[in-house]
Amino acid sequence: MADTLADTAIPATMSAMLLTGHGDVDQLVYRDDVPVPRPGLGEVLVRVTATAKNNTDRKAREGLYPVKKGQVTSFAMGGEPTLTFPRIQGADIAGRVAAVGEGVDPARIGERGLLDFNLYPDARREINLTPDYYGHGADGGFAEYVAVPSDQFHHVPNPEIKDAELAAMGMCSYQTAYHMMTSANVAAGERVLVSGASGGVGTALIQLCRIVGAIPYAVSQPEKAEALKALGAEAVIDRGDLATFVPRVLEATGGAPIDAVMDLVGGEMTDLFIDTMIHDMKARSTYPRLSIAGASGGNISEILWTRIYLYQVQLFGVSHGTREEAEQLIAWIRSGELRPVLHAAFPLSELHEAERYFVSRGSNFLGKIVIVPDAEWDTHGAPFALASPSARQEPRP
Repeated sequence: MADTLADTAIPATMSAMLLTGHGDVDQLVYRDDVPVPRPGLGEVLVRVTATAKNNTDRKAREGLYPVKKGQVTSFAMGGEPTLTFPRIQGADIAGRVAAVGEGVDPARIGERGLLDFNLYPDARREINLTPDYYGHGADGGFAEYVAVPSDQFHHVPNPEIKDAELAAMGMCSYQTAYHMMTSANVAAGERVLVSGASGGVGTALIQLCRIVGAIPYAVSQPEKAEALKALGAEAVIDRGDLATFVPRVLEATGGAPIDAVMDLVGGEMTDLFIDTMIHDMKARSTYPRLSIAGASGGNISEILWTRIYLYQVQLFGVSHGTREEAEQLIAWIRSGELRPVLHAAFPLSELHEAERYFVSRGSNFLGKIVIVPDAEWDTHGAPFALASPSARQEPRP
């Protein structure tokens, strides 16, 4: 059975940004002659309207996922590396179903949806332990079209959420955040310290803590305090002077220990994060728990293992989550309990500029930037663009 097309005018080729090798942004090459994929068995062809930019795009491009010192590599957790070149990056994809493959109801054509970005292995379809994803082990959304599994492209009809905003709530950030919390068994009433709170995962964590009844304390710059409090943060603690960091956290909690830390920073901060949990063990009713899903502050942390086992600190490494968690997040998006935190949109042809802006983001940056195909720009990108090309040196107010 052939695939079913929504429009026979679907072109044979498309515009896409191809990653041609490890390195700087010059390895990203914009082409307008890339073949449009065809949906296979159980797949849908999505006309991409917006794809969120994630830090993993840059790190995979630069080869910054070593599991041994000195490596320049990307994921190879399943044995052989799955990132081959050329590759179309972009994991958090929003768009419309343009065609369906064999076994998929043609009624899905025209649906607006959001992708669960995981490449679930055949042996464990409910959890991603590889961990691999669209935009890394398979082509992603920095293109006009992408073919993905029908059961992972979730219908989100909410008209009040624009496509660029929907992409900003993609699973790469939100599922990572939620799995950090479920791994650490974060419960209602617990105090949770969120590092890197102004980014995509951080803003997701703040919202998710409030949904489950936990109390988030954000680590971020003072300039972002009001926006983060409006999102749900109980208090915002500046990293500031490291010698006073722990006392300032405890001042914010009224002297009570932090129950769990969601660490996106690593480096020298990890030991201080542990201090916020163990300073008064008699006041605790649960084990100290630290989930880590990033190392923006450094890939090596110096920790006394005696502190870990004597204080019974539980450590959880998190990169991807479960299908059940993705489906719960989609339900919260549909119900309006999760809100988009969108900073700005860039055209796909300006991905080089978007990458540089993402790295050098200023003090007003909050949430996500999204990449919109040029053909979709007027409808889905322009309303969220920075004020002017020159203004792209500073975040949009």
